[in-house]
Amino acid sequence: MLHILYVIAIIAEAMTASFSAGRRDMDYVGVMIIAWVTALGGGTIRNVMLGHYPMTWIEHPSYLIITALAAILTTFFAQHVARQKKLFLLLDAIGLVVFTILGCQLAMDMHMSSIIVIFSGMITGCAGGIMRDVLCNDIPLIFRKEIYASISLLTGFLYVVIFNFMGDAYHIATLVAFFVGLGIRLLAIRYDWSIPKFVYRDDKEQKE
Repeated sequence: MLHILYVIAIIAEAMTASFSAGRRDMDYVGVMIIAWVTALGGGTIRNVMLGHYPMTWIEHPSYLIITALAAILTTFFAQHVARQKKLFLLLDAIGLVVFTILGCQLAMDMHMSSIIVIFSGMITGCAGGIMRDVLCNDIPLIFRKEIYASISLLTGFLYVVIFNFMGDAYHIATLVAFFVGLGIRLLAIRYDWSIPKFVYRDDKEQKE
């Protein structure tokens, strides 16, 4: 089930990435690169940091083809696809929690400590979007008011706690972490929840 959701998530991430590329007037090579970075970048950074090889997209080259096709096809139907905002928000929320759980699972399989497992999940869930925004010269979403990285951390925390508390209860940990993480993310979108921001201006900036 997670594998199916993973494929759906990388397709959705690739499609949304094409809009970021389009807003920066990129050519089709740029569109594909941004799509690959967004959909597969988080897992790649995680694997490099944990020393886990081969990369997911090297082991499964079809992911490169799937995400590239999704991004390119989106450019031909951009006006229609852009109207499906609620659907994309749902798919993005699903992608966040699925990526997080898969990142946690991989770190657990490598017998990492709990804190590394949780951060592995967050990196998997968020790093692709950060790289997309940096390459597109935008402030990364998770550095703004959106409750995004915190949802990933919560999802990973729940997964680890339940997994350890219930004695390697893989399926229960996955289901609880998935539905709680997804539910909170959707509620945050619906009610515009945010975390406090740090705002600082020095005296010179205030006078200006």
